[in-house]
Amino acid sequence: MALTSTRLLCIALFTVFLSGCGVIDYFYLPPPEDTAQELFEAGNEAMREKNYVTAADYYTRLKDNYPFSPYTIEAELSLADSYFLDEEWGQASDAYKEFEGMHPRHEAIPYVLFQIGMSNMNGYPSIDRPIGPVEEAYSYFARLRESYPGTEYADTSTQKMAEARRLMAESELFYGDFYYRQKRYTSALSRYQYIVDHYSDVPEIYDHAAEKAKATFVLAREQEAEETRETREGSFWKSVKDFF
Repeated sequence: MALTSTRLLCIALFTVFLSGCGVIDYFYLPPPEDTAQELFEAGNEAMREKNYVTAADYYTRLKDNYPFSPYTIEAELSLADSYFLDEEWGQASDAYKEFEGMHPRHEAIPYVLFQIGMSNMNGYPSIDRPIGPVEEAYSYFARLRESYPGTEYADTSTQKMAEARRLMAESELFYGDFYYRQKRYTSALSRYQYIVDHYSDVPEIYDHAAEKAKATFVLAREQEAEETRETREGSFWKSVKDFF
C-alpha cells in the first residue's frame, strides 16, 4: 500500500514537472514558424482584402524561409503583383525582373514582361522628367510582341508601344519648346529635327515639330550670324545695335 502511494506521488510530481515545463516553453521558447502553405494562404487572404503591404510581407517571408517550397514560385510572382497593386512601381518592376531572371521559361513570362512595361509606364511622373522609364517600357512591350505574338498580352503591347512613342515624342517637344522660349534656338532646332527624323508615326507631334523647325532654323542662323559678328567686331557693334 505504501509502495502504491509512493508511486502515485511520483507520478503526480512528474506530471506537475511536465506541466511546469509547458509553461516555461510557452513563455520562453520561440513560437513555431508558420509553414510555407500558411504563409502563402495568409498572403493570398491579405491580397483579397487589398492589404498589399501585409501580403508582401507574407510572400517575402515565404520566399526567404522556404526557397524550395512548391509555393515559392507563385509567391514570388504574387509579391511582384502586391507591389504593383500598391502602386510601388519601382519595387514592382524589380520584382518582376527578378522573377523573369529566376524562371525564364515559366508560362507567366508574357504577363511578367507586360507588367514590367506597365510598371515603368505608370512610374513615369511627368513630361518634364527623364524619359528613360518610358523607353524601357517600350523595349519590354516590343520584346513581348516579338517573342510571344500569340498571347493575349501581345495585342495590348502594340497599343502600349504607341502610347510610349507618343510620350517620347512629347518629351522631345517639351524640351524643344523650352529651349525656344529661352531663345536657345540651336538647341531647340536639334530637338525639333530629332522629332522630324524619328517620330513620323506620331503625326500630331511630327507636324508641329516640322513647322517649328522651319521657323527655328531661320532664327538659329540669325542668332549665329549675330554672335559671329559680335565676336568679330567686339562690343562696339553691340553698343551701336542697342542704341538703335
